[in-house]
Amino acid sequence: MGEISLTELEARAAASGIDLSLIDIDSIKLPPGDDFGVISDDEDIYQEEQMDFDYGLGNTTVVDNLPVVPKEKFDKLEGVINKIYSQIGVIKEDGLWMPVDPGTQKTLGYCFIEYNTPQEAELDKEKTYGYKLDRAHVFAVNMIEDFNRFMKVPDEWAPPEIRPYVPGENLQHWLTDEKARDQFVIRAGSDTEVFWNDARHMKPDPVYKRAYWTESFVQWSPLGTYLATVHRQEIFGVTYSSHEPSNPRDANRVVINIFDVRTGKVMRDFKGSADEFSIGGAGGVAGVSWPVFRWGGGKDDKYFAKIGKNMISVYETESFSLVDKKSLKAENVLDFIWSPTDPIFALYVPELGGGNQPARVSLIQIPGKEELRQKNLFSVSDCKMYWQSNGDYLAVKVDRYTKTKKSTYTGFELFRIKERDIPIEVLELDNKNDKIIAFAWEPKGHRFAVVHGDSPRPDVSFYSMRSAHNTGRVSKLTTLEGKQAIALFWSPSGHYLIIAGLKGFNGQLEFYNVDELETMATAEHFMATDIEWDPTGRYVATSVTSVHHDMENGFNIWSFNGKLLYRTLKDHFFQFLWRPRPPSFLSPEKEEEIAKNLKKYSKKYEAEDQDVSLQLSEQDREKRRMLKDEWEKWVNKWKLLHEEEKLQRQALRDGEASDEEEYEAKEVEVEELLDVSEEILSFEYGQE
Repeated sequence: MGEISLTELEARAAASGIDLSLIDIDSIKLPPGDDFGVISDDEDIYQEEQMDFDYGLGNTTVVDNLPVVPKEKFDKLEGVINKIYSQIGVIKEDGLWMPVDPGTQKTLGYCFIEYNTPQEAELDKEKTYGYKLDRAHVFAVNMIEDFNRFMKVPDEWAPPEIRPYVPGENLQHWLTDEKARDQFVIRAGSDTEVFWNDARHMKPDPVYKRAYWTESFVQWSPLGTYLATVHRQEIFGVTYSSHEPSNPRDANRVVINIFDVRTGKVMRDFKGSADEFSIGGAGGVAGVSWPVFRWGGGKDDKYFAKIGKNMISVYETESFSLVDKKSLKAENVLDFIWSPTDPIFALYVPELGGGNQPARVSLIQIPGKEELRQKNLFSVSDCKMYWQSNGDYLAVKVDRYTKTKKSTYTGFELFRIKERDIPIEVLELDNKNDKIIAFAWEPKGHRFAVVHGDSPRPDVSFYSMRSAHNTGRVSKLTTLEGKQAIALFWSPSGHYLIIAGLKGFNGQLEFYNVDELETMATAEHFMATDIEWDPTGRYVATSVTSVHHDMENGFNIWSFNGKLLYRTLKDHFFQFLWRPRPPSFLSPEKEEEIAKNLKKYSKKYEAEDQDVSLQLSEQDREKRRMLKDEWEKWVNKWKLLHEEEKLQRQALRDGEASDEEEYEAKEVEVEELLDVSEEILSFEYGQE
């Protein structure tokens, strides 16, 4: 007998005159395992319920080195563990289990935690391995699958399989360019393009192009290894909450993740409202000032910090926790800035109590949070801090009120960081009422430049932190008067500077040699909005972006001494970035030796430049020859056509040879009166 469905059974019962409604089907008991061919309508559901969904143990961790506690303290310990780990991910219902010794009724010192996803379990292990509950209990966290893997290790050792070596990608291969060229990336319209700067051939050399890579901007990593694309956040779902915040800004939650770029792992996240992240800042998008976190501690970036209400929170990158587990208290702190080379930051606190408590600038050293130096400032209107690139000097620009409080004047407080007791020197301009338009330190040097005075033609002054007779005294080198300038751009290697009048100043450029105190060249890039030196200081790019202007969008590449090398126009151009170079492996002594013997090395490159110049000249000659040949070919073509149509022309003129028509040349003179003027001259009697 084949299997029949319940529907077929009902049909057979009706055919046999049996009323199934009168039969108590629940009272019918079938032998175990025998359905007599009757399939239940719920059979498919039953089979689905019996399916084995094997998720494995990838979402479960083992936390060891927990306190061993008696039964009466079990709930307290369980609450502490749950509070710690529920911040990392969602723990499943009954997903926290602490085994108990049946004999002593005490915990065994470890527990199992089951999350919803393996990713949460991995994050659990990363964030809490080594977590100190107290001095005696430091957590050891492992994935439970690790135990299974270790248990499968064979008892007998077998030599590992030797795999053939496969070289990885050389992420710094671009630095080995035989022509020692630099790269840059541009954004224009929907395209992102990377080029070599081929200054010898006076043109950009394409490397990579991609359309619609990003709808926003791109950014090189600090060492030029990676290129990041920035994308607008997409919203994929909407959830509803019945809770209506009393403050509308509470709905704008901010989450900041800090990643390890080598592994892509989240090392720490910070969550809060826009208000919590905007304290002390000017306020950017959604009220959050950027960057929220500022990195410091030298080239290793051992620390990062953020400003808060009456405090600065400093974190170290080993465990991503607060230094000394507490923030630095600084009442009404308004700003801070890290030294580029040392774990030192300068903070600024404005005046309080209507001037009864002066403003101050303090230097704080990390991790000890020791105050190295403090300077009180009186009658302060505004304050800006500028570190020199080597961390040798700190300039504090202070705008102060006059006695009448109706106007302000500006001075500088100059800190010599590397000298004993950090001496401070006060600098005032010759005309202390001059407005400071721009300030810039010389990279890796001891000089700085200031644009000061009234627009449209302010003055530019140069100063040195050293003088011929006293290395500990600031001195003025020179002042250039009446320059169309609003910005200063030092070469990354120092020595050279561009004095620029951007945007409203029509792109006026002056290339200045600070060593010789002389102008190398003056030029103009009409409507230029941005200037950026290449990382070697050999070339500089000026650009006109579509953000500010609709016309003449594109960029120019110049030599360091102001020679225009080439120009590229791009519609809807809006970003230009040189690719950064990592620090040189050469010692300062070796770099100094190369600089001294530069003429010896330059002969090789001069010869290469000459070869390129000859090649370009030959290319130009070849181009002119081709144009000449093309012209002659065109002329001969029309001469031949003219000859072929000669008979037709004669026929149209009744046989006259119009091509040899006689003519008579006549010269005609035409006189034209251009102007008539009358002048009365005095004439005395007796004069001839």
